[in-house]
Amino acid sequence: MTRSSASRPPAAPALPALLVLLALTASAGCSTATEPAPRASAVRNTAPAPSASASGTPTDAAWVQLMTPMNEKAVALLALAADRATEPRVRAFATRLRGDQEAELGRLRPLLARMGLPRTDVHAGHAMPGMVTESDLTAAKAAKGAAFDRLFLTRIRDHLRHSAQVSRSEITAGARADAQRLAAALVTAREAALTELEALPGATRALG
Repeated sequence: MTRSSASRPPAAPALPALLVLLALTASAGCSTATEPAPRASAVRNTAPAPSASASGTPTDAAWVQLMTPMNEKAVALLALAADRATEPRVRAFATRLRGDQEAELGRLRPLLARMGLPRTDVHAGHAMPGMVTESDLTAAKAAKGAAFDRLFLTRIRDHLRHSAQVSRSEITAGARADAQRLAAALVTAREAALTELEALPGATRALG
């Protein structure tokens, strides 16, 4: 039995498109215990063809509604690392990356507004690959020394990898030119950041 449209939260139409994005990159979808993620093939077979509109397609909406909270959570972790990382090069990296991610938010948030989408985190409570969680931030605040550096390097590596993967899918599956341009810029930035991160002191041991 299908759910009635009245019982669905406002952001639900973007969920299938987000699942397609994550399926294209072999990542886990946005799912809950009561609503398992549908197979990507089923989404493709049942979803209507994308149509251009002022708000873009569901894929465009899903991407910007995911990338915005991903960056916001990453900035919180980067702020901690800029102050608390043991290695000076790790602190410097965190400081630069925080500035870059805040600059991206300066483009993501206006894009949300142009698309008529809410600023709230519509994925709160979902298991999103690469998202820095509140438990991650709590653990980072409690960690010290090399343990903090390892936690930071691992979590920010995952953030960079998964946000790059989803952004690549927006480039190929989205329809809004402004969203695709921003996604391309994010991919380039994350590839450069990953290269720098992997050369940082302690990265080989932390990342395996």
